[in-house]
Amino acid sequence: NQFPPVAVAAGFSTTCEKTRKVSGVFFIFFPLNCTSTRRWRGAMDRDKTLSPYEEEKIILQPYHYILKIPGKQIRTKLAQAFNYWLKISPEKCQVIGEIVQMLHNASLLIDDIEDNSSLRRGVPVAHNIFGVASTINSANYVYFLGLEKCLELDNPRATAVFTEQILELHRGQGMEIYWRDNYICPTESDYSRMVKRKTGGLFGLAVGLMQLFSENKGNFTKLIGTLGLYFQIRDDYANLMLKEYTDNKSFAEDLTEGKFSFPIIHAIQQHPEDPRIMNIVKKRTTDLEIKKYAVDVLDKLGSFTYTKQVMQKLDAEARKEAEELGGNPYIVQILDELKTW
Repeated sequence: NQFPPVAVAAGFSTTCEKTRKVSGVFFIFFPLNCTSTRRWRGAMDRDKTLSPYEEEKIILQPYHYILKIPGKQIRTKLAQAFNYWLKISPEKCQVIGEIVQMLHNASLLIDDIEDNSSLRRGVPVAHNIFGVASTINSANYVYFLGLEKCLELDNPRATAVFTEQILELHRGQGMEIYWRDNYICPTESDYSRMVKRKTGGLFGLAVGLMQLFSENKGNFTKLIGTLGLYFQIRDDYANLMLKEYTDNKSFAEDLTEGKFSFPIIHAIQQHPEDPRIMNIVKKRTTDLEIKKYAVDVLDKLGSFTYTKQVMQKLDAEARKEAEELGGNPYIVQILDELKTW
């Protein structure tokens, strides 16, 4: 009774086994807590078929990881703000907000790989924890989960709106990568067009989906473009200057990436006689002192002053455009929250 039978398994040797002859057959008996039993049970557990839920949980690990890192939730707030005008049901608004947030977070997983980032919101990027292949697969999987959720909206035009805005996002991202990898500094006009596609794409997705269920078919394209451009330029400025970024991302990470952000474009385009910033961007340096020097050069060249002037102009334009559309206190509130520069 002390040694209940468990199994006879080829390849499992044990130091605690005993044999007993029962009806002419030899059985191996060993204590349930012995090493061989644990090893055998571990092998059996590994052979267990995973349920679809367990498989999906594994696939979504990188995505769930980034969800735990707090963000500003700007896109969700914007969807709610636009609903002041569009007045769709809270249920539809919530689903659309979830779709946009899913795509945003999935795109961040891909962005961090494409940008060779090391930190996201102060913690290691997902692909450095789960691997590049799993992170890419997880992000792509979430894109299609978003599309599946779009089908649940039960409007035949929803998938067309979804597809067009995702294409726009990738067109914008593709041009930014092209400039970076070929050391081509874009003009301010090219940059603005790229941003309106990349950053404005998800804003456009939210509003486009919401308008399918709204009686308000007004044209919000100009406001969406202004907000997208303002948010991205603010992000570029913050990456180099604001404390919220130096605390939550590696300092001046855009320089390490070799990204042509708005202040950098200004310095290169307006001071072609000064090669310092272009040379530093090409180096993609991780050296803290070089990055501090670059920030100082940008400041002396007037790039931060100019960037703040442009942000001030875009902030004013967004408020004016919102007012012309009938006024919106929630848009104003978001703009007030962002004006920390």
